[in-house]
Amino acid sequence: MPHYPKSLGRACAAAIAAALVSVPACFGQSAEGADSDLILVNGKIITVDARDSIAEAIAIHNGKITAVGGNDEIRKSAAKGARVIDLHGRTATPGLIDTHCHFGETAALYGVELSKITKINEAVELVRQKAAARQPGEWITGSGWDEGKLSDHRYIYAADLDRVAPENPVWLMHTTGHYGVANSYALRLAGISRDSKDPPAGTIDRDTSGSPTGVLKERAMEAVTALIPPFSKEQERNGVLKMMADFNAEGMTAAKDPGIEPPRWDLYQEILRDHKSSVRIFALFYGGRTLESARATLAHLASQPRPPASLGEGMLLAGGVKLFMDGSGGGRTAWVYDPWYRNRSEPDGTNTGYPNIDPPVYREMVKLFHENGIHVSTHAVGDRAIDWVVDTYAELLKEKPTQGLRHGIIHCNIPSDHAIAVMAGLERDYDAGYPETQAPFLWWIGDIYAASFGAKRAERLMPYQTYLQKKILWSGGSDYSVTPFPARYGLWASIARQTLGGLQPFGTAESVDIHAALKSYTIWAAHQLFLENRIGSLEPGKDADIAVWDRDMYSVPSSAIKDLHCELTLLRGRIVFRAPQSPISSD
Repeated sequence: MPHYPKSLGRACAAAIAAALVSVPACFGQSAEGADSDLILVNGKIITVDARDSIAEAIAIHNGKITAVGGNDEIRKSAAKGARVIDLHGRTATPGLIDTHCHFGETAALYGVELSKITKINEAVELVRQKAAARQPGEWITGSGWDEGKLSDHRYIYAADLDRVAPENPVWLMHTTGHYGVANSYALRLAGISRDSKDPPAGTIDRDTSGSPTGVLKERAMEAVTALIPPFSKEQERNGVLKMMADFNAEGMTAAKDPGIEPPRWDLYQEILRDHKSSVRIFALFYGGRTLESARATLAHLASQPRPPASLGEGMLLAGGVKLFMDGSGGGRTAWVYDPWYRNRSEPDGTNTGYPNIDPPVYREMVKLFHENGIHVSTHAVGDRAIDWVVDTYAELLKEKPTQGLRHGIIHCNIPSDHAIAVMAGLERDYDAGYPETQAPFLWWIGDIYAASFGAKRAERLMPYQTYLQKKILWSGGSDYSVTPFPARYGLWASIARQTLGGLQPFGTAESVDIHAALKSYTIWAAHQLFLENRIGSLEPGKDADIAVWDRDMYSVPSSAIKDLHCELTLLRGRIVFRAPQSPISSD
């Protein structure tokens, strides 16, 4: 994830402080107070239990679900003085879970927001405005641009930025987080010139004359991003608190945050101690690219409880480690067998991407964590990368059979038939090898994905129907800030498989229905947070993490699912979000 200048905070401090006034202090207390006994009645309760049961009402005591059933049954069994919330026919589900979210809105709060631009000139104008308010030499940073959404149909280049910010270094991160663009000032600071060589596992984009265009991919970015001043602790905290509030407003109560560093873990603990945490966090620590970095990460994890053990009764887990096997589908840096494409049908020369970590070194890193009982989730987009990851898991599990480490394959975009067979076996035999996927890729970055993967690979992108047939469980996520985080988009995209422009270049043969899609954001997702005995379904004995919606996702047309509105969110039985003007009422 990119870092941005501390100086941005001074310009936004008042606005951010005002925005955070609405963030509830809800772990250990609630904006509406705590009730030891609570019942929800007159709803459609989608339990996501083993039978996918539907009920009318739920009883809660001290944050735990005690009963699920009919209105009369729950009312009669309710404790004297229990608070009653009338759902007025609204639909309740388990709180939704994102199993791959870079958790925090700091970049959006303090940087140039580019996710909504449709022309390069719009990005240039936003940079011009920032430059007018900066001193010479101060950094200008932003994120979220995507050439697939631009009418120019090309990257933003250094030359575009130089004309409005010649005296400031500029870095604009792409929405995928795997490449970005620097202006000439930033390139000079980084020592990048025509004579620069591509670093290992990195690409310096060049024009026809061989000169850098300003676009840097994967490890090539580090020469620039290492120079950008990091966010302050206050800015990071503001971004996390804002994200928690916005998650709750979308009926979301848990996230898996991949690739964190120790300071972020310390911040999560601080927020939990301050009783400000309203989203469960399962943190994956970044394991680096070498055995030395892996050993350092292992040493840090040694002092933390192993999942499902947690801090704050399931609120914060030191979950394990994230590693990178390859790069990006949109950036054509992921490791594949056959060359990438440009513009859907034009081969990108002989480019088949590259591994992020030397493959034998990766295998030794995973072995280190596996032998020490640490959960590993590995970023793997390309088919060749996925094969290497699942074969690594299979080899190590054969050497040291271990149940329940639940090693994951992050993204797992285009698994080969071999990989699918191996994953099915790993899940069945070892409780491992789980795809941790992001259906919103099909939508939000679907245009650049379709252009890069080509028709044959596009049809097997995120093969959910095949997973069902092979009895492979997967979990859903957003990879925010790559795509917007509301899980309703992922539910819809799992079914529709449409790009932002309404096209279906990925076909519909791998679509699933809302029942499977919801499981991937609830009970199957809870499994990948080691919390399936606590959350993920609405059953007696589980924590009352509940989202209430304005319509029934099981009966509305699939096209309406992306437009669902959350009206009430509970975390452990406490109200952490209530929509204004909702008909939901309480006594």
